[in-house]
Amino acid sequence: MSAAEPIDDQPLRRDVRTLGFELGRVIRGHTGEATFDLVERIRRLAQRRRAGSDQADRELREAIGACGLDELESLIRALSCFFDLANLSEDRHRIRVLRQREAERHPAPRNESIGAAVDAMAEAGASADEVQGLLDELAIEPVFTAHPTEAKRRTVRHTLRRLRRNLLRLDAEAMLPRERNEMLSDLKANLACLWETDALRPRRPTVLEEVRRSLFVAESLWEVAPRLRREMRNALARAYPEASFRIPAFLRFGSWIGGDRDGNPFVTAEVTAETLKCLRATALEKHLSACGELEEILTVSDRYHRFDPSLEAMVDNARTAWPQIEPRLEALNPHEKYRHCLAVIRYRLERTAEATPEAPLPAGAYGSAEGLSADLNRIVENLRRNGHDRLADGKLQDWVDRVTVFGFHLARLDVREDARALSSAVGELMRALGRTGDWSGLGEDERQRLLLTAPSPAEAGAVDLEALSAAARSSVDVFLLLERAAGSFDRAALGTLIASMTHAPSDCLALMWLERFAAARLGHAEPPAPLPIVPLFETIDDLERSEQILEGLLRLDAYRGRVAAHGDEQICMVGYSDSTKDGGYLAANWHLHRAQQRLSDVAARHGVKLTFFHGRGGALGRGGGPAARSIRSLPPAAVQGRLRMTEQGEVLAERYDDPEIAFRHLEQVTWATMLVSRERRERVDESWRSALDRASEVSRQRYESLKADPGFLAYFDEATPIRTIESMPIGSRPSRRRGARRLADLRAIPYTFAWTQSRHMVTAFFGLGSGLEAAAEAIGWDGLGQMYRTWPPFRALIDNCELALTKADLSIAQRYAELAADPEAGARIWSRIRDELHRSRRAVLAIAGREELLDATPWLQRSIRVRNPYVDPLNLIQIELLSRIRADPEGPDAQRIHELLCVTVQGVAAGLRTTG
Repeated sequence: MSAAEPIDDQPLRRDVRTLGFELGRVIRGHTGEATFDLVERIRRLAQRRRAGSDQADRELREAIGACGLDELESLIRALSCFFDLANLSEDRHRIRVLRQREAERHPAPRNESIGAAVDAMAEAGASADEVQGLLDELAIEPVFTAHPTEAKRRTVRHTLRRLRRNLLRLDAEAMLPRERNEMLSDLKANLACLWETDALRPRRPTVLEEVRRSLFVAESLWEVAPRLRREMRNALARAYPEASFRIPAFLRFGSWIGGDRDGNPFVTAEVTAETLKCLRATALEKHLSACGELEEILTVSDRYHRFDPSLEAMVDNARTAWPQIEPRLEALNPHEKYRHCLAVIRYRLERTAEATPEAPLPAGAYGSAEGLSADLNRIVENLRRNGHDRLADGKLQDWVDRVTVFGFHLARLDVREDARALSSAVGELMRALGRTGDWSGLGEDERQRLLLTAPSPAEAGAVDLEALSAAARSSVDVFLLLERAAGSFDRAALGTLIASMTHAPSDCLALMWLERFAAARLGHAEPPAPLPIVPLFETIDDLERSEQILEGLLRLDAYRGRVAAHGDEQICMVGYSDSTKDGGYLAANWHLHRAQQRLSDVAARHGVKLTFFHGRGGALGRGGGPAARSIRSLPPAAVQGRLRMTEQGEVLAERYDDPEIAFRHLEQVTWATMLVSRERRERVDESWRSALDRASEVSRQRYESLKADPGFLAYFDEATPIRTIESMPIGSRPSRRRGARRLADLRAIPYTFAWTQSRHMVTAFFGLGSGLEAAAEAIGWDGLGQMYRTWPPFRALIDNCELALTKADLSIAQRYAELAADPEAGARIWSRIRDELHRSRRAVLAIAGREELLDATPWLQRSIRVRNPYVDPLNLIQIELLSRIRADPEGPDAQRIHELLCVTVQGVAAGLRTTG
């Protein structure tokens, strides 16, 4: 929502009021008047506390401390449910406002849309050929991951979906009194169900459960994808009426779920195979459903309609090749030739659905989705020749577009592995082949020499795989699976091979060597369909070395040849989470920006198209924030129409559960990618880069000094709910890479999650204020203000931090700080965090030219202010429960306290609309 346009929030207030009132009735009816009165008392005290009353602050903490566990549970559930309902109402209002603005601007496209991007190019004088050139390069791929940040159960999500449908009906103007009463009755039933549904999963999900859970977005995407392609066609036709455009598959989807092995021992070859089958089955089920819809619509008879001979040939060829199809064709009206064609397509889709990654395709199956597209396009062309453009442009074109976007796989599955695990597996295989006895002791040059020499089929076949360690055998099994799947199942279903924590070229060459070993093991001299190899640069040091690593890879003829085989495209992934955990917010963001510039230069020197894969999380400390703003802040040379980005955890539900919000998110991503790609190169005063180099250095020193404090780890362990978060059953992957309670082994996601829960927000600001003060010494605050107004990367850096500072809360964070076992160390670390927050706040306000945080976005400022009095009690309850369980960790109530702590984590996450 733009701050510049007035927003009528009366419908939002109505929805919140209606849901809040009905929730109150549910609480009264199911738990009694006393519970309702307690909730109201806590709510009023929290509001008075926020208004500045010290007495209310004391009374609120005393009231919470005096509560028994039953009372605390009711408070937690009531506040958490309120946030779920408030979030539903805000999302519904967002859609309402978007529709209103679209109607007001018609026939002009709404802001930040595909139409707006095309119009901007036309107004700038771009020719149709230039636009086609951009379209040919346009390739956007959101990649879904199962990182454990989605704290809400799928069961609860389903209930919230039903409530969202109830809200939608509230807007219906022509609803009869009877219909309104029925809707309100259904709403009350859903609220009662929400109130009495377990908030916690009984156990951690399996990987395959995560795969199936992620498929809830398939419904939205299936609806949204053809609409986006239609928007592109319409925008081009409006802006360039005389031109004809080829619209490529500019939007596709990827997934890590079931293929991300980094630190997750449960992602086995068997799980990856089942994942591929699950994704394929879902896509083919939807294609068969689309076929059924067309069978009902395309009833045109050849008595009145001329059919092209190619359609007749399609059916006749099927009769000859697959005689078993004949009974299906005989059952149809002989004159309804489109239905005959669709019967052939249905038969072939059913056969395609029988394929497995381990076996050859059955007879009659489509070898690829391109075969289905070709059959459908024959029908489209025949309809157009007969003047049936509307039939062709309706559900049939939607289906063609879905085949283009989703193929037979829904989302391309990436496989990711930690470089250390890859190296270990290679070392064992090298020993088995007799090539070296001490792989770990070899230098980089010798490793590269060995990795560039692939084993022959005879050598690979002679290796006793049973003699390998379980970890190495697991790695080999996955590569064997990928080779079989690429050869017979569906090459398009496979995405990339990613090496986490890439420190040297040999980490990527290990992926290439293992793929070649697997191919040799299956009797191939070379992999029949080698996958793109992706280095993942995650730490500050790796980002600084990334230029040399990519240069080292592209200088190798064998590797450069592989890149050439993929259309001269190299994908490089940059990680926002670990880099921030490693060096702090400002240093990480600046090093990410600089690394993308340098990597783009390397690729250009080698004649390679570079696609950046952005490993962003939902939290502001992990590259979160509005996606379009993030894209507009990228160096133009690092985009050039191509973009991959992770969509993690709760972001999947926030962005994709509702089709209207999913469409808005994806059209903004497309808009931003198109516009930043038109700029081609970044024009920046060199003094600005120097100032940020200095700011980054000071910021990183400040952050590393905090981590180096001898009391830091204990403070983090005691002044945040990290242990609760690690124990929550919200993901299949362990929170730590190697199980040790060291900061280096703790994943960035729970690290950020814990700081967010305790309202410290350390990962989204710490060091920024000190760094900006150093930059101001070089170019002045006015110079930084000019940077903010005219340079998108710096503006995004400041705006995201501004939001994080607004969600941080010193008074709440200080209560968490009081949990530290060592009061002196706790006070010392707390004071450093407090001082840096004040310093960062002053810097952000000075640079943005504001009196208060978020003054430029009043609707968001108001939303956070309204939420705070409800989030605060949940934080204070969490602190109370942490105190109780630490006082008696083995007591009779310990298990129940732990469960309540987990529910507070969910509630605070819903209240802040962010996790980790």
